[in-house]
Amino acid sequence: MAISTPDESTPAPVPGERVVETVAAQAAAIDELIAMAQLRLQIFDIDLSQCEWNRAARALNLIDFLRRTPGARIDLIMHDPRYFESACPRLRLLQQDFAHMVTVYKTGPEARAAMDPLLIADGRHFLHRFHIDQPRASFAIDQPQMARPLVARFEEIWATGEPGVSATVLGL
Repeated sequence: MAISTPDESTPAPVPGERVVETVAAQAAAIDELIAMAQLRLQIFDIDLSQCEWNRAARALNLIDFLRRTPGARIDLIMHDPRYFESACPRLRLLQQDFAHMVTVYKTGPEARAAMDPLLIADGRHFLHRFHIDQPRASFAIDQPQMARPLVARFEEIWATGEPGVSATVLGL
């Protein structure tokens, strides 16, 4: 399988930050971030029920991300994995097929107050929703200085994590 590379006719993303006002705009921003990611995606969400996480195209983009760079990783942590378990078969399959590259955690009690979903790509690009109850979010490209506090926030949330959803089904 050929490794996808950016098309020379495709312009490079323009560095900067902007506010996105709708959940649909956030879903589009997530797709942009996945396409730009080279090595690591850090995802914190309440339950993945918003922003079209189980779309077929999104799952294919995540697979492409994991395949294009050896050592690529997805670290996903959420408060409530029930939606992920019951309504995200594409993401569950991705977790199973790439278990060595995808880690799914459930937040520990110390982080349950966090209500600002975020996705960070390579510590430089991010989408940070200010609060789950509001659709506004900050979307930044090539802003490592701005991303640094969000990476620290993600790491704090991650440190509370406990195994969320196993990649395999065990039983008799």
